[in-house]
Amino acid sequence: MEGVVAEAFEVLPGRADCGLVILCDHAGNALPEAYGTLGLPETQLKRHIAYDIGAAEVTRRLSHALGAPAVLTRYSRLLIDPNRGIDDPTLIMRLSDGAIVPGNRHVDAAERQRRIERYYRPYHAAIEQVIEAGLAAGVPPAILSIHSFTESWKGVARPWHVSVLWDRDPRLARPLLDLLYAENDLIVGENEPYTGQYEGDTLWQHGTERGLAHAIVEIRQDLIRDEAGQEVWATRLARVLRALLARPDLTLNFRTVVGQQGVPAGLPPAGPAGPARHIREKAQMPTFDDKTRAEIEAAAFRKLLSHLRQRTDVQNIDLMNLAGFCRNCLANWYQEAANAVGQMLSKDEAREIIYGMPYKDWQAKYQKEATPEQKARFEKAKPHQH
Repeated sequence: MEGVVAEAFEVLPGRADCGLVILCDHAGNALPEAYGTLGLPETQLKRHIAYDIGAAEVTRRLSHALGAPAVLTRYSRLLIDPNRGIDDPTLIMRLSDGAIVPGNRHVDAAERQRRIERYYRPYHAAIEQVIEAGLAAGVPPAILSIHSFTESWKGVARPWHVSVLWDRDPRLARPLLDLLYAENDLIVGENEPYTGQYEGDTLWQHGTERGLAHAIVEIRQDLIRDEAGQEVWATRLARVLRALLARPDLTLNFRTVVGQQGVPAGLPPAGPAGPARHIREKAQMPTFDDKTRAEIEAAAFRKLLSHLRQRTDVQNIDLMNLAGFCRNCLANWYQEAANAVGQMLSKDEAREIIYGMPYKDWQAKYQKEATPEQKARFEKAKPHQH
């Protein structure tokens, strides 16, 4: 795979059939020229609030040592944080570890969307392309994300040299932890000082959602501030990962099919055609308590909103013609549900929640004139629409 340098990201070359993709979400502290320093002193951009110190250099060395492709961001997390879901309130930080970010204080919906389209989505699209190359080569890749953490927080020292963050998929995280524990000279954390259980983050998007093995490695920043430390840790991780990738007893990649041994329970296998669905004979409707059902339905609704906000090419009239509802219908239902529990919302407020921006802004940016064919289909289907 050839290396690529684009405005929002950089792809380091590697073998598509390597079985591993390395990511670095917070690689750099640069900002586009038009944004200056976001109103911050230059000294603030050298702090951890702007990027993960040392992580990019470890990623580069590790990619080279393993021959694995890597994708790195090129701009500071203060511009927009690619390791967040689009709906996450910390996507664009106004305050970070005591530092007010003047250039983010008055970001409106249009500017937020501009940053998403120009700096957030291209990075994630690049990750998808690298993953697809692995799938096309017949080797669904495991995903490893490299981060770093400060040696202390609010005056309290952090003892871990390295930590592995993960959620519910143990295929990469658990054996990686075992080998790091076996190093004997390390204090190893598990989901410390952060957790890997954030819905919407990078590995949730590309690992959990696709059924690919994944984990985050966090290295303490004082250990990788200089080139010597970066080389030491890249060499150590390369040795550990070579051992993992060579082990035939591990199922880091889904090379099996449903029903064969080696597919962890509850995890969907992935392949060149994307994640497969589990097949259950005589499946019955599962039962949940009311609280669990509400949480599941809320998560599914958030996913639907995220999908609709990304697919701005799909017009409301297309949705009406195909399914009998559109974004405005969702806004009406949202307004009705809120009002029913005493949370009074106007129609405009409900629509802004659904569209992720004021409705008039969405219309100006994305709405197209309906074709005669679309209008004819709409008139024909109107009696059946809700």
